[in-house]
Amino acid sequence: MSSGFDREFSREGTHSVKYDGRQNKFGRPDVIPLWVADMDFATPPAITKALIERASHPIYGYTHFPDSLYDSMANWIQQRYGWTIKHEWIVMCPGVVPSLNAAVQAFTKTDDSVIIQPPVYFPFFSAATNNSRKLLHNPLQLKNGRYVIDFDHLEQCAKQAHLLLLCSPHNPVGRVWNEQELTRLLELAEKHNLIILSDEIHADLIYPGNRHHVLAAMTENSANIITAMAPSKTFNIPGLNLSALIVPDKKNRMAITQVFNTFHVSAANPFSITAFEAAYREGKNWLEALMVYLRDTCDCVTAYLADHLPEIKLIKPEGTYLLWLDCRAMNMNDTQLEHFFIHEAGIGMNPGVQFGQVEGSGFMRLNIGAPRNTILKALEQIRNAAKK
Repeated sequence: MSSGFDREFSREGTHSVKYDGRQNKFGRPDVIPLWVADMDFATPPAITKALIERASHPIYGYTHFPDSLYDSMANWIQQRYGWTIKHEWIVMCPGVVPSLNAAVQAFTKTDDSVIIQPPVYFPFFSAATNNSRKLLHNPLQLKNGRYVIDFDHLEQCAKQAHLLLLCSPHNPVGRVWNEQELTRLLELAEKHNLIILSDEIHADLIYPGNRHHVLAAMTENSANIITAMAPSKTFNIPGLNLSALIVPDKKNRMAITQVFNTFHVSAANPFSITAFEAAYREGKNWLEALMVYLRDTCDCVTAYLADHLPEIKLIKPEGTYLLWLDCRAMNMNDTQLEHFFIHEAGIGMNPGVQFGQVEGSGFMRLNIGAPRNTILKALEQIRNAAKK
């Protein structure tokens, strides 16, 4: 069945990082770009309509966050995750990556240790290192084709650190942490007085058979949990740069707000506010259709690899539109692997080593947030290149 997600749009000439940035990123302008985490689907019509209406008022001055914005987010979280949050807990921010950095500055001191769980989204590394903090790696373990947390090792790390940056759902391995795993994490954090910044930006992008649990909603003592959420990945509006931190504890909220205030960076923009609110109010049906489309695309990739490229193994995702490909059976080092995909197959993906020099070695990250024909064409190109 065809859907609106099959429609192809040319994004060239829109200053798109994904398309117009190909020459800088890959050394050639013609790769099929399946890397940076935005999608090639039209944003939900309700968002476009709201933006056009706002743009029709010809003054775009300083804008504050209206109560309706906080309502839209609180209602979305209540309906989807059963978590009741208060307006005052929400701190609006110019993106999740700035939030990671703000959390590191607010809750740790120079030379303190910050725990990350590679292979993980690369700004987790720089959030610590750019702020003169030490990194403590608690690598995820790949067991029977599925990644799990090494809790014994995490406990050793927790004795030496004050902050854990958690990716939930996990980018790039696609894990949706289950209730047992998160409960164990909470017990460990409480025991060692560990603050957790839980990046839940992919929370809405969950495949059937899995369920996202908001970490902070699982405990009555959520003071030391900061939750990062945004409609940006869900509804394909990341270029509008607006996200939120949910910080129930007043002292922690003041600490992180103070960091943002230091930079005098306002996240308030008339268009980002409009899109954020429209997404949470009217995006539900579009999201449900998106997840069916992504699931079917994922199934197509799984079948194609099994039939035509058995040397590439897909780590089955439980969430996100990012697929983690195990290419170790291709018997190439990481430099050769990158060269093969870019210059022989003509595909631009993220090399696994970006997510961890050791843990990501031999892997690639594939973004399937594109019309299915584009993904199938990319797979054909990889197959043809592998034949040669």
